[in-house]
Amino acid sequence: MQMNAKKTSTLAICLTAILAFGPVASFAQASTTFSGQAVALRASAAGISLALSDTGPLSASGGNLKTSLASVNVLGLVSADVLSSATSGSGTSSQSQSSVHNLSLLGGLVAADLVKSNSSATCSGGQAAVTGNSELVGLVVAGQPVLVSNPNVALSLPGGISVIVNEQTSSPSGNTGAMTVNALHVTGPSIDIVVASAHSDITCA
Repeated sequence: MQMNAKKTSTLAICLTAILAFGPVASFAQASTTFSGQAVALRASAAGISLALSDTGPLSASGGNLKTSLASVNVLGLVSADVLSSATSGSGTSSQSQSSVHNLSLLGGLVAADLVKSNSSATCSGGQAAVTGNSELVGLVVAGQPVLVSNPNVALSLPGGISVIVNEQTSSPSGNTGAMTVNALHVTGPSIDIVVASAHSDITCA
């Protein structure tokens, strides 16, 4: 009888352990995961490489990252004030934003009072959706005011320089979604400058 009692109690302990830990393990595997990063200014030109007000990558478990810089001045390349970036992920959404004030690129070839980007990735019913936008105030390119509302507007300048305004790249697919918004992207011979970049990514449970 004692043998049977021991077997029964052992079986009961095993069942209790399975019931206790089984749902926890399943829940952990089905958690929503996040990704995101915001960078106020990323530049590469003539041997100079900059990544300013860069939040770094967001943890897969989410959280909140913020960073800012009062000003930057690299003669002939860029000057700007109040560079700030933030990225966060929690619940059913991941979002990033970045902004730069009083921007001047390439000796004033491209200038703006405010350059700002936003991106977000959200879950609804296990499906991912993404959105993003840019805000550019007082944008002047090669001496001409530029008003932009549509994404991915490309301007060609002398010297092989290209300016993309409100550059957006998105990839929503089922339960995963990613959105990257670069408010300004300037390229040319040995030049690659991104201003106000906001990336958000989510994988829905």
